[in-house]
Amino acid sequence: MTQTAPARHDETFEWSWGGHELTCALTRQGTGPRALLLPALSSISTRGEMAPLQAQLAARFETVAPDWPGFGTDDKPRVAWTPAAMAAWLDHVLTRVVPDPALIVAAGHAAGYLLRHLAGDPARTPQLVLVAPTWRGPLPTMMGRRPGWLARVRAAVDMPVAGPALYALNLNGLVIRRMAKGHVYSEPAWLTPARMGAKRRVSRASGARFASVRFVTGALDPFETGDDARAAAAAMSRGRVQMIWGAETPRKSKAEMASLAAAVGVTPTVLPHGKLGLHEEFAGDVAAAILGQAAEIE
Repeated sequence: MTQTAPARHDETFEWSWGGHELTCALTRQGTGPRALLLPALSSISTRGEMAPLQAQLAARFETVAPDWPGFGTDDKPRVAWTPAAMAAWLDHVLTRVVPDPALIVAAGHAAGYLLRHLAGDPARTPQLVLVAPTWRGPLPTMMGRRPGWLARVRAAVDMPVAGPALYALNLNGLVIRRMAKGHVYSEPAWLTPARMGAKRRVSRASGARFASVRFVTGALDPFETGDDARAAAAAMSRGRVQMIWGAETPRKSKAEMASLAAAVGVTPTVLPHGKLGLHEEFAGDVAAAILGQAAEIE
């Protein structure tokens, strides 16, 4: 008999930042010890990318997957998002929305913010799973630095009239597909028309450009330098951190992940396939790796 997946429940919670009252969305699924699933920060990311992994883990955990502020498919206010805002939101989630989780799974930049959050009080560290962890945005990673002219790019995209047009020009369907094929997904066929449509809806949401351009240009990086990221990783409690990434991860990102693993002092789980979106594309493999080390979590 095929086992029915636990029901999913969408909810919202309120959070304020910079004079704006925001309604943030999350999805709950399953019962058991509480597990927080943090999606990556990217121009096409939402909590929906965690849905395949969430369904796998829901048989063992009460899973909670929220959207980061400024991301997701809902309309967003004009906010000049900063690392301080993202850090404050994560603190709110961990103290008010999903307090004391037994497990936290964080993908991409979410892993960087989680390391930043816990580095000041490593004794509070629950079981952590960092999936393809990153701390530096796409353009700074490609260039190896954050040139000053990136601020002018952000200012141009923020403009009321020209900004949306510039953003749409640089994040159209062709660009999204090229980005996804280059460093997010392994199989080009995985990005079906339905999935592509969902990614386009993320990029087209009103106000999406404000967080998107800041992520791409490095203005939402949780750390200034690799040394800062490695110091936070080194502060984590030994035996509480698992790291997972795919063998097809882009070279520069993979090198940064390896340096974080060395700082934590863990041997990563490297899947034979997968790029930065492996938690979505290969959710079954990622879930198996997590559950293989989660037997004693209560």
